[in-house]
Amino acid sequence: MSEERRKFTLQEVKETFKKKDAWWTVLLVDPVAARLILPTANYTNITPNQLSLFSFALGLTAVYCFFIGSYTALVIGALLYHISFIIDCMDGKIARLKGTGSTFGMLLDISLDHIRVVLCGAALTYSQYRITGDVTYLYLAFLFLAAYCARHINALQLYKLRREMRGKLRKARRKLKRTAEAAGIVIDEPEVQNSDKPEEDDEEAMEKESLDRSEQEVDPEKELLQKKKVDLQQEFKSKFSTYMKIRDFFLEKRIRMHLFSGIEFQMFIFIVAPIFGIIKETIIVSTILLMAFEAAILYKIWLSTKDFQREFNRIQEATEKIEAILPPEEEDMNQSVMVK
Repeated sequence: MSEERRKFTLQEVKETFKKKDAWWTVLLVDPVAARLILPTANYTNITPNQLSLFSFALGLTAVYCFFIGSYTALVIGALLYHISFIIDCMDGKIARLKGTGSTFGMLLDISLDHIRVVLCGAALTYSQYRITGDVTYLYLAFLFLAAYCARHINALQLYKLRREMRGKLRKARRKLKRTAEAAGIVIDEPEVQNSDKPEEDDEEAMEKESLDRSEQEVDPEKELLQKKKVDLQQEFKSKFSTYMKIRDFFLEKRIRMHLFSGIEFQMFIFIVAPIFGIIKETIIVSTILLMAFEAAILYKIWLSTKDFQREFNRIQEATEKIEAILPPEEEDMNQSVMVK
């Protein structure tokens, strides 16, 4: 007799949701996706990768509708695109629900997403150029592709920058710990929170830049190091306290403050624009909004680098103070350990 299939509950499905996500996803996608996930997970053997491929197939159908270019075809294409996106949001949730996620599955999902978006953008703008003869649509195609690519390149570079800052702080802490131990000062190993995320979560990771740190307290007889936390957004939070209150309000509803991200960029151009017949205007406005929010993220990261530099300098100064009280032979031994 075959083993009875486990039945998941709606609450278990909701636990697979991201702690914060784009408002379009939270309000218009997750409520539908959650109720589609239940029968899919409970009564079928459909895998996340199969859902990714099915979503991509629907996306290609939307591409064809956009290429036809008539109003009816555009509306159908918009609806298909949204259905495709809903199914695309299901694969990751089912993978987390069943514990069947894989690196290949993540790569497949991200790659197909990029292909679908680029093809839809090209088909939509080219069809309108073909029908109207307005060369502006060709320029808008390049604008769309440039904005989309710039947004993802920016996300990857910021991901690398955050990772590099965390790495430098970890290395500096390890050096401080070894130096303190050589001087007979016992400190706890700092607990470093690793908030690195895959590319699909890069905007969420942008909101949180908290790391543990070891802070030095100077005493006339000896220096004590205590474990504390450092927030790499201290300067930003001090400058924009009202922003933090608004952010907390949205976070209670799982909505992140990046209100016009890559998701809204797609949805406005591929759903709102075709249905309301305002393709040119939507591409222009959406690009401006996307770049404005990307600029805001860059500003936040710039302030974070200043907080990082202050913390890095503080650790180095603490290390140098301890090195100053080390006997010469201990200092030489400590330096040899650093070289190794």
